[in-house]
Amino acid sequence: MSSVTGHSALVTGAASGIGLACARALAAEGAKVHLVDRDPQVLPLAEELGGVGHVVDLTGSVAALPDEIDVLVNNAGVQHVAPIHEFPAERFSAMVELMLGAAFRLTQHVLPHMYDRGWGRLIHISSVHGLRASAFKSAYVAAKHGLEGFSKVAALEGAPHGVTSNCVAPGYVRTPLVEKQIADQARLHGISEDDVSSQIFLQRSAVKRLIEPSEVADAVLWLCGSSFVTGTSLAVDGGWSAQ
Repeated sequence: MSSVTGHSALVTGAASGIGLACARALAAEGAKVHLVDRDPQVLPLAEELGGVGHVVDLTGSVAALPDEIDVLVNNAGVQHVAPIHEFPAERFSAMVELMLGAAFRLTQHVLPHMYDRGWGRLIHISSVHGLRASAFKSAYVAAKHGLEGFSKVAALEGAPHGVTSNCVAPGYVRTPLVEKQIADQARLHGISEDDVSSQIFLQRSAVKRLIEPSEVADAVLWLCGSSFVTGTSLAVDGGWSAQ
């Protein structure tokens, strides 16, 4: 039996990319998975996995979502690439609210159940940008750095209750979020779109390829099975943060 067999899990940003890969991996290991996304496509995907889909804007209330959750994967995120002096203030606030504020509200929402059971796994999908910075990504970097700190606090508070809290920090993953950056990155750096992958995405990675969403999901499953790893960040970044 897997460490998540028979447990309930909730994954945000689950209609595509990392979130969907995590939901698939958890369901395959016997978890009852709740898939959350603002994209209605999450509903048929949840049905396919034998889970439950929820169409929710996470910048608002999370009260309607289930709270009897054993594994929480905070993954929902967006990206906007622009210099600080041109970055729309409302966009900055919305991004931080989604990637950090929603993680706080969801963690607060499910912790009483985890504490009552004496077991829980809080897993936050951070980024190498939670450990390192890149130009033109002020909101994303700020939110992910905040998520790393929040996870450590949750680890300290959760330890007496059998609850672990960790981040997974991938480099560039082959997802729609990354693909949508190509045109903006080419414009900002004055290069062709064909050169974005080698000169921007993979420049600082020792392993010269994009990470697959399933590899991030593997890290999530591993953390679910560990009771002693908490308050840390698991870098899945091809050696980027080793530099």
